[in-house]
Amino acid sequence: MGCTAEAWVDVSLDADGRVAIRGASDAQITAGFAGLVARGLSGLEPADVLNISDDVVADLGIGPSALPRSRANGFRNMLETVKKQCRLLLAEGGVTEPPFPSLVVTADGVEAVGSFARAQAEYLEPDADAVDALVAELEAKKIGIVAHFYMDPQVQGVLMAAAKRYEHVFISDSLVMADAAVKMVREGGCESIAVLGVDFMSENVRAILDDAGLESAKVYRMAADDIGCSLAEAAQDKKYYDYLAEADGVENAVHVIYINTALDTKANANAVVPTITCTSSNVVQTVLTAAAQVPGVNVFYGPDTYMGGNLAELFTMMSTWSDEDVAAVHPAHTQSTIKDLLPRLRYFQDGTCMVHHMFGGDVCDAVRKYYGDAYQTAHFEVPGEMFKLAMEAKRERDMGVVGSTKNILDYVCEKIDEAVARNLPAGERLSFVLGTETGMVTSIVRAARAKLVAAKTAGVAGVEAEIVFPVSSDAIAPIAESESVALGGVAVVPGPAGGEGCSAEGGCASCPYMKMNSLDALMSVCAKIGTDAGEALLTPFEPKKYEAAKDGPSVAALGCVPILHMRDFQRDGALSDAFVEDITTRHAAKRAAK
Repeated sequence: MGCTAEAWVDVSLDADGRVAIRGASDAQITAGFAGLVARGLSGLEPADVLNISDDVVADLGIGPSALPRSRANGFRNMLETVKKQCRLLLAEGGVTEPPFPSLVVTADGVEAVGSFARAQAEYLEPDADAVDALVAELEAKKIGIVAHFYMDPQVQGVLMAAAKRYEHVFISDSLVMADAAVKMVREGGCESIAVLGVDFMSENVRAILDDAGLESAKVYRMAADDIGCSLAEAAQDKKYYDYLAEADGVENAVHVIYINTALDTKANANAVVPTITCTSSNVVQTVLTAAAQVPGVNVFYGPDTYMGGNLAELFTMMSTWSDEDVAAVHPAHTQSTIKDLLPRLRYFQDGTCMVHHMFGGDVCDAVRKYYGDAYQTAHFEVPGEMFKLAMEAKRERDMGVVGSTKNILDYVCEKIDEAVARNLPAGERLSFVLGTETGMVTSIVRAARAKLVAAKTAGVAGVEAEIVFPVSSDAIAPIAESESVALGGVAVVPGPAGGEGCSAEGGCASCPYMKMNSLDALMSVCAKIGTDAGEALLTPFEPKKYEAAKDGPSVAALGCVPILHMRDFQRDGALSDAFVEDITTRHAAKRAAK
């Protein structure tokens, strides 16, 4: 509450079934809010409390326009906590506890709530023999590993344990996988890099190593077959090239392409329209910087439709913010410039990754009902409803984050650090709704646990962190009633109902492509490295090779151009002069040449 104030709210029912509220705080203003809530709502029916509009905050004169945002957010959070407890008291639909599975992390261990959570927790403590065997291979053969967060729990558990003993194991989002590989080879002496992810990731690692002059380092995927991605394939469809043709016909056009695409896709796109690669962690800054540096720029984003829609949603929200709040996101912008940008922002409409349908409308309704006082997180790739929930939590309650997998991980760690610094009392639980792939859970749980163990050692042992998995009712498997979670009267376990993959029933960590990155596959690749016979067998495991051009750069080199534009932006905080010139002159040059 506020900046450092703590508040406690308890809701019960009196003998007549009406709400009885007690509230307290260690700060006078917040204690006043608690008293206002207790006096104003005690004596009402629970259903009447649930019908109270969020507009009451403004009606009482304690909204953001009247008070500092932190104070207004504090009152809103208190109201959400009361509503949550009222819902549980009503036991709507037979639900006596929040409906989603979760992992409760403490300094002493991890408690799994629900079958789905137990499956996720199974490999948090990996098999010691598997870790020993992997580390021995990596050390003996100077192999580095770069892996995406979205591995299945078994692989994640082994890799994270191995990373404690061998420094050249790196798990991250796709933005920095290639940078980590360069460091492993250049500074760590690694001779081979094993990439756990889909093919565009290994292609990117190979290309950036080559650009760094490290062509001798070998790069291996985890399968001889293609390790594809439905989203990357969407950018190779005719519809996408029609979309690029539209951009080609517009003055001052820039194509912002998600990194989850193949090198030849990036090369072909840049041949049509000036193109820069982005990730979920830098896409907002990329678009806003382009708008600041190129007056009248027309932004074409693709291929991820969800991310494009979320960008449009975010900028629409920003168009109502104060200039001060807009400048906090990007200092070169105001409310007026955001409004000016909106009509010139387009995004591809046919690039939906079906994996992310797992965050459906029923999920968002349940999150609103039962987790209104929790921290909300959302990856930029999730559907708009989940994204909007996190944005509302961020703006209205100061309890949300949107961005990349790394942004979400950092946010969870930051909030745990804040709770530890306040030395919260025993049993104080921070709940985080995980609006991203469940493949993130191993990294989040391990990071949270490490912080809580360190806090207990320092004498602070009260904080708990709950990681909640909001899973769609489409992603269910019927089981015995005794093992079920009741959601709308249906006994379910969140997870694949039958088959797995890029569908409404799965997530990236259970995608058949990502599952090709298994522990057995990794050990098999490592076993073959270091011998002529073994490495001959690994030839099909190398990233896709592009034929060198007879005249001019190769496809791989051309595909690196948008990536290098992004790297320039990451380094300098601005688009390069050469790229800006390309954006502002290419259309006119083409027209003059006709």
